[in-house]
Amino acid sequence: MQPHHDGSARYVPDQAPDLGDTVPVFVRVPAGSDVRQVHVRTTPDGEPRFAEAVVDRRDGDDVWWRADVEVRNPVSNYRFLLTGARGTRWLNAAGPVDHDVPDAGDFKLVTYAPPPAWARDAVIYQIFPDRFARSAAADGRTAPDWAIPCDWDTPVVGRGPETPRQFYGGDLDGVTEHLDHLDRLGVNTVYLTPVFPARSNHRYDAASFDHVDPLLGGDAALARLADAVHARGWRLLGDITSNHTGDAHEWFTAAAADRHAAERELYYFDLPGGDYESWNGVRSLPKLNWGSAELRRRFATDPDSLLRRWLRPPYRLDGWRVDVANMTGRRGADAYTHEVAALLRAVAADTRPDALVMAEHGHDHTGDLDRDGWHGTMNYVGFTDPVWSWLRAGDDPVPNFLGTPGGVARRDGHAMLATMNTYRSLVSWRSYSHSWQLLGSHDSARIRTVVGDAARQEVAAGLLATLPGTPMVYAGDELGLTGGNGEGSRTPMPWHRPETWDQRTFGTYRSLLALRRAEPALRHGGLRWLHVDADTLVFAREAVDGTALVLARRAPGDPVRLTGLPSADNVYGGAPALRPDADGAATLPADGPTFQVWRTR
Repeated sequence: MQPHHDGSARYVPDQAPDLGDTVPVFVRVPAGSDVRQVHVRTTPDGEPRFAEAVVDRRDGDDVWWRADVEVRNPVSNYRFLLTGARGTRWLNAAGPVDHDVPDAGDFKLVTYAPPPAWARDAVIYQIFPDRFARSAAADGRTAPDWAIPCDWDTPVVGRGPETPRQFYGGDLDGVTEHLDHLDRLGVNTVYLTPVFPARSNHRYDAASFDHVDPLLGGDAALARLADAVHARGWRLLGDITSNHTGDAHEWFTAAAADRHAAERELYYFDLPGGDYESWNGVRSLPKLNWGSAELRRRFATDPDSLLRRWLRPPYRLDGWRVDVANMTGRRGADAYTHEVAALLRAVAADTRPDALVMAEHGHDHTGDLDRDGWHGTMNYVGFTDPVWSWLRAGDDPVPNFLGTPGGVARRDGHAMLATMNTYRSLVSWRSYSHSWQLLGSHDSARIRTVVGDAARQEVAAGLLATLPGTPMVYAGDELGLTGGNGEGSRTPMPWHRPETWDQRTFGTYRSLLALRRAEPALRHGGLRWLHVDADTLVFAREAVDGTALVLARRAPGDPVRLTGLPSADNVYGGAPALRPDADGAATLPADGPTFQVWRTR
């Protein structure tokens, strides 16, 4: 085993430092490691400094070294220099390396206001309202002129101009009526994709931010859902588009009708040819101009802004998922993204201190976190894609979220872990552990289609439940629903056909989420990788009050023997207890696909 440090409480006891604090940090050095001396390297105000660490304690065969880091900057970098008989190595957030590395991969202490405390224990359930459930009231509503009305069993069209027009009529009272299902599953936070009026089934083309779409039951239905969710002690999150509106939005129609209108500055009009800027050239999604003080007022800072209004009673949303956060405020020479992120987070916290602000980011999010803005990101690139690449089945192309040519590559465990570690190492532990880990969403293929069967989906769901981060379950994944791309995965929930549910998969999700609730190490622990090969991953989640050992296999392989493990009882998967032999080694199961978890003694 290698020397180890991460940002969790076992290694950094002060999880919420203030500027000017001195924080102790610890390095765990296993017996037999070539480490005789440890220094901590910091970069206060951009200039490197070194301080010698001291041995704090010995715990079994491990030596724990302690160093103190001055929190001089809002984000204070540090790494360790390990000196032994064979020379020196660095230990940074990517692990031990024997060559010089840039500061971007250093560990980070962050003094900006932390995410709300409740987010650490959240399990998110994503609902696409049009496809989740219809209440009786939905039968009395007339489909809008843009819609293609569909029965609940009408197949979803995965590609083509009709995809945003298929209208199934799910509503918010339908969500309220099925909260018992969410309770049985074990989630505690409901995330709704947009609920504002629009001219599509996905509603990311908002026509107004002032009220809830009457097709969903209107403002009163959102208030009823919020009451029901909060009565269970859960949280309710909304979805806001900060990058664009729809072309039917009252702001845009006023601006398009009168070049002297106050709303004109909210967008990018008067481009060559008389055009306007839009999201990826989709003219129905005109892009917002965050250089406009009037936009910042209407969207955020005004006492009755849209960001504030829905966080207050009677709706009391607990925060926002921010759509296309990666593009918000970015256009050519305009670079307002970090300003906007800080503004939206500050306004949300001013309105209710425990509000969560989570960014959608489909690719490299590392430059947008740890900046007093987004609390975290939807971690497609550092979790979804690598898990897919390791577990994908079949020879058919699997499109990833951003449509990379060739789709999701097929990779072994080493490449999967390298991808995860690359992105994890470039953000603080706080941002990483508060980001949403997901196996898919309404914008991607479904995990069952990617992996092909229930056994491999269990391995994927196991990683979702046991790796650091906030797990997000897309409605229907727990039933084994399928879908080959974003539109095709927006599958109506088969409430009226329970015989089609994959009960094994539902039981898997339910048991894994219960395990996460029961084991503090799976919610608050650090992460130490113990073994990786092409088909096998083994890691430990270590907390102050316990450790969980996790084995994930995508296929049968050679038995894995690990030394230095204590005795451990199996708490998921049914494997035997681990009992080290006379040589101090324990043997993990070789069958697969399998997912196993032990609680160490």
